[in-house]
Amino acid sequence: MNDKFATPKGSRLQIGVFGRTNAGKSTLLNALSRQEIAIASETPGTTTDPVEKAIELSPLGPVLFVDTGGIDDESALGSVRIERTRRVLERVDVALIAVDATLGDGAWGRFEEELYSRITTPKLVVVNKVDAASPEALESLRSLLLERGAEFVLVSAERDFQAGLGVPSVREALTKLVPEELLSPPPLASDLVPRGSLVVLVAPIDKAAPKGRLILPQVQTIRDLLDGGDGCLVVQPDGLSAALESLKTPPGLVVTDSQAFGRVSEIVPRAVPLTSFSILFARQKGDLPTALAGARAIDALTEDSRVLIAEACAHHPVEEDIGTVKIPRALRKKIGEGLTIERSQGRDFPEVEELRRFDLVVHCGACVFNRREMTSRVARAASAGVPITNYGLTLAKLNGILDRAVEPFGV
Repeated sequence: MNDKFATPKGSRLQIGVFGRTNAGKSTLLNALSRQEIAIASETPGTTTDPVEKAIELSPLGPVLFVDTGGIDDESALGSVRIERTRRVLERVDVALIAVDATLGDGAWGRFEEELYSRITTPKLVVVNKVDAASPEALESLRSLLLERGAEFVLVSAERDFQAGLGVPSVREALTKLVPEELLSPPPLASDLVPRGSLVVLVAPIDKAAPKGRLILPQVQTIRDLLDGGDGCLVVQPDGLSAALESLKTPPGLVVTDSQAFGRVSEIVPRAVPLTSFSILFARQKGDLPTALAGARAIDALTEDSRVLIAEACAHHPVEEDIGTVKIPRALRKKIGEGLTIERSQGRDFPEVEELRRFDLVVHCGACVFNRREMTSRVARAASAGVPITNYGLTLAKLNGILDRAVEPFGV
């Protein structure tokens, strides 16, 4: 299927595959997907960077597997691999810990214990290569895991891959392990209006919009409203006044692109609830009260302050880009030209010590992230003692309509 029709990564259940070098992680991933999507080799350390693969995993639906490098590699390259693997821990919803059964008494050691302790999400220990292990080794490992209280299954990923079985025991265990809330993400906008309402979506078509398509937040909001039994009317800013005048009754909600906040707020009657796509995502992906507090912290900034603008995706900035041009320009207009603004893109988000250099983090809506990855960033900012907000709330604040923009959420 063409990628543009596939479920976005940020809307997929993300499953990380962790374990020692050569524990069979890549083979396990190949077996689960029934296709050779990761390099499986007897040479230790074949997997360097985390490898992502989006598949449909019955009965869980669309998932994103993240195959990581071995966390026990102590070489110079291994230290980089370990750091990248640890970052994956912050974003996956569920973890599989691959254990090599052929190692006997050494199959569960310091590395496995460290992994098990660090992972705070639902986790499953996959005891791999059981066809090559002795019965005594398997029984010893089984007893240890039972004593540990760990959820585990015994498999031969290579055998299942060759047979095309899809490792049924792992699939069954995952079905029982994954919490229902991870399979049914919270709504974006449909819970903000009575069922059957009409919601007006203001979607500027500019250079940032993909050719022939809408941007992802707009598409996801439309789908959420339709799933909730609501109707939606999509207009550009120039057509908003005429659209509102044509309605017999006011819409239940108006959602605009944050960049048009100032213009749209002047058109939409004060009695009609108004917010933005970015603020919808601040609630669904992160922590809206925390982001709201971060927006209000803009008042405390001075020309000596430092602001980090963080973008989840690594797209090439276009003319009048919101993150590189519009928000910096609006912040400096309010605070002063001396304000220092730095940027991060993709998964290159600073660690706690580095974050302490900043007085505010302004994050994009994170439509390409899952909720866990965004909440991990919010938690990291909190650990650094730095306020964090997002694009929509920042622009609402700078346009003087912050209170109005969050009224629909009751915060």
